Amino acid sequence: GKLGRPSICHCRMCQKQFGNFFGALVTVPKDGVEWTHEEPTYFQSSVNIDRGFCARCGTPLTYRQPGALEIAIGAFDDRSDLAPQIQVNYAVRLPWVEKIFEAPILDDADFYRRQEQIISFQHPDHETANWPQQGLKL
Repeated sequence: GKLGRPSICHCRMCQKQFGNFFGALVTVPKDGVEWTHEEPTYFQSSVNIDRGFCARCGTPLTYRQPGALEIAIGAFDDRSDLAPQIQVNYAVRLPWVEKIFEAPILDDADFYRRQEQIISFQHPDHETANWPQQGLKL
């Protein structure tokens, strides 16, 4: 189905689910989602909220509440058209979150050479019938 408005949520539950400063999500029609691999495994994080994740790799996938479903933007293979349009729970954001991109950029050739050697066991950013057991180079 058609995707809704992409957002960033600063609440503490999203910080914990994503292990990050905020959660980036996009609303989807609850009955319009077709999972190409496995349905998410769900954890009930509060009275009305379930958080979905991939049981194979641990990737955070969904935020589900009665009548609504949101999918983690980072879980999409192509995220280029999903720039967040609104921030939610802004009053409880981390006080320094707006300064993140003012931090210096690491300029260490050895670090980047080591990064090139990483083999990922997470699902690749394209559809595949076979998930390579030996992993893929990043």
